[in-house]
Amino acid sequence: MSTPVKRSDDGSRVRTTKVSSKNQVTLPVAALAAAHVRPGDVLRVEVEADGVFRLIRHTDPFLDALDELAGSAPGLTAAVDLQELRDEWER
Repeated sequence: MSTPVKRSDDGSRVRTTKVSSKNQVTLPVAALAAAHVRPGDVLRVEVEADGVFRLIRHTDPFLDALDELAGSAPGLTAAVDLQELRDEWER
């Protein structure tokens, strides 16, 4: 038997979580999907008011540029080097 989805007064889904004794929270899957947040994303936490937090996907422009370059030059990615080694072994 499944638990019914909680709904607010306007009929939208209520997305709640509880702070654990270790000050941890689990974000609801529906909220993560709506915000396009995936496992491994880094989130910056900003406090907007008493009891109000804002989570923002943190990006590093340097790492973003490096990711774009990876694979465009020989030797920048482990996959390129690994494939070269595999080719050598087959000879």
